[in-house]
Amino acid sequence: MMWVLLPTNTYKHKWLPKLKSRFSSNYFGKQGVMMLIFTFPPLLVAVLSCVYLHLAAKLKPTAKKSDDEEKETRVLATWRKPMLVKGPLGIVTGIELAFLVMFVVLLFWSLFTYFSSSFKSIDISLKNGIRWQLKLDLGGLWLGLVGNICLTLLFFPVARGSAVLQFFGLTSEGSIKYHIWLGHAVMTFFTAHGICYIVYWALMGQMSQMLKWSRSEISNVAGEISLLAGLGLWATTFPRIRRKMFELFFYTHYLYIVFVVFFVFHVGFTYACYMLPGFYLFLVDRYLRFLQSRRHVRLLSARILPAAGQTLELSFSKSPGLKYSPTSVLFLNVPGISKLQWHPFTVTSNSSLETDELSVVIKGEGKWTKKLYEMVSSSAAADHHFDVSVEGPYGPASTDFLRHETLVMISGGSGIAPFISIIRDLIFTSSHLQLKTPRLILISSFKTTADLAMLHLLLPITAASSAATANLRLTIEAYITREKQAAATSPFHNNNVRTKWFKPSPTHAPISPILGPTASWLWLAAVVSSSFLAFLVIIGILTGYYIYPEGKKSGELGFPMALTAFLYMLVLCACVAAASSGAFLWNKRKSGRDQTIQIRNVEGATPTAGGSPVGGGAVYEMTEELESLPLRTIEEATNLHYGVRPNLRKLLVEYCTEGGSTGVMVSGPAGLRHEAAAICSSGLADDSLQFESISFSW
Repeated sequence: MMWVLLPTNTYKHKWLPKLKSRFSSNYFGKQGVMMLIFTFPPLLVAVLSCVYLHLAAKLKPTAKKSDDEEKETRVLATWRKPMLVKGPLGIVTGIELAFLVMFVVLLFWSLFTYFSSSFKSIDISLKNGIRWQLKLDLGGLWLGLVGNICLTLLFFPVARGSAVLQFFGLTSEGSIKYHIWLGHAVMTFFTAHGICYIVYWALMGQMSQMLKWSRSEISNVAGEISLLAGLGLWATTFPRIRRKMFELFFYTHYLYIVFVVFFVFHVGFTYACYMLPGFYLFLVDRYLRFLQSRRHVRLLSARILPAAGQTLELSFSKSPGLKYSPTSVLFLNVPGISKLQWHPFTVTSNSSLETDELSVVIKGEGKWTKKLYEMVSSSAAADHHFDVSVEGPYGPASTDFLRHETLVMISGGSGIAPFISIIRDLIFTSSHLQLKTPRLILISSFKTTADLAMLHLLLPITAASSAATANLRLTIEAYITREKQAAATSPFHNNNVRTKWFKPSPTHAPISPILGPTASWLWLAAVVSSSFLAFLVIIGILTGYYIYPEGKKSGELGFPMALTAFLYMLVLCACVAAASSGAFLWNKRKSGRDQTIQIRNVEGATPTAGGSPVGGGAVYEMTEELESLPLRTIEEATNLHYGVRPNLRKLLVEYCTEGGSTGVMVSGPAGLRHEAAAICSSGLADDSLQFESISFSW
């Protein structure tokens, strides 16, 4: 088993000589074989996942599912039901619980194996003396090794554009909780690892070991620096601190760079290859996101809701080739507010229905979002262009809402945003693809009548899209919890929504897929494979001719392990940067001409009819004629309830008794999500309620 091939005395004196006898070449160094064993299989899976997703996108099944496929879908739906609802882990489905149990068993089995074998040998060889001190020494080592198992998986969930996540049906936002679980486990084991060694050194009178930076073995100083960086990062991840001081949490997370670099210095590059595949994919993804964010994107318009809710919808220009799924997430950076902060927002537009625009809804709930609302809604916005950078969008590879007869969407406040994209996607499916769509039930809770303005954003402001809603079976149950009775006039008649249009800047470009619209997965596979191949070739040359040359005398000092690790990391970063930049520039050159034509067309199409330029012509106020078209459709579909909260148990049982499969999705406060998950897992409706395990919060 791979986990026993560790830099211990057993490995050094038993396994390494056997490997060297079979692989005598120094091309990759003394431990090059182990490097390939650790890194090649996971990266091969990542490349094959890219190919699979490319073929799956080209060969989308259009035929009706067979009986066997329907049966398989029902079995998977059963496993996706919530098993744990409340507690520190949040909502956990059956599949997640099964894998979690297996992973915990693996950790405990590893600990038991390490401890039992090593402690038994100590008891046999040492009858007295420092026996328990040696156990403390080895116990610290085994805790660190088990922590490395968790570290191996830590970076996979945060590689947002990784093919591995989508290959397994996961999304980046839904996988964040796995990153959190693994992060807590990593720091728990590593902290225990460090404490054991500090206590051991204190008992043995060897505190000077804390200042040891060995030339060819484990570097204690590097490990201590890595641990301190990890503790500083870990301290800000707990919910209370993260929610109250998000900026502190955000900035301290950059300590992961210090943590990883000094971890590699601590154990050496070869042993760090345990965690290299996940970190390698994260590094590729992070650099591609960096390239995408270097250019500002063009902000087309902003729909500004009444000031009480401080909500707006920003619409950006996008290239027609950019495709994304409902519930996708886009990360925004506004340098005018902060050059470092990136915030995720749900994409509300549909890439097929709105081919040239991409929209996100933003509610002013923190310092950053409130500042953005003030900037966009103020009259001073007419005097300058908005510089906005984006990363994404990121979302599921595919969705299958059509498998349900009824789709119940439950939201609280701004949690309605993910469902806007689902409704618009089903509008396109019904009107353009001529397919039967499920009945849609939207249950939304609002504090006041003014918050009902969020319903204005359900449909795009085009007459064509309003006509397309004729076949959409939509019912909205809106609950106003802090008002006892309805106003004299309908809240839908007080349309205070304003739309501002912005003139484009020559330096702004539409949002486009970073690796091209047609073969982005194949380009990603090429980047991963070519960069890793270049890395192997370069370090082979570097190792064979500089680090471990064939003519080296046996009496000479070995090459410093830390310097070797530094050179390897430098080559790794250079190869990733070169391959990613090459793919990015190639696709940018191909799409540059189309983007230039699109910008010119949009400049000429900026609406002026019905409104007069404001502030020198940079912003236009739009008439309410188009805005009222989708509003009439929304008003007809809405039932208003005042002074009460929705009785979810009663409503869900009522909808599921209508027959067929009923999908349930929830977006909002944790209490709302837990309540709906508990109802779906209670078995009230003979498994016809299928809870959609989709996370809408970071």
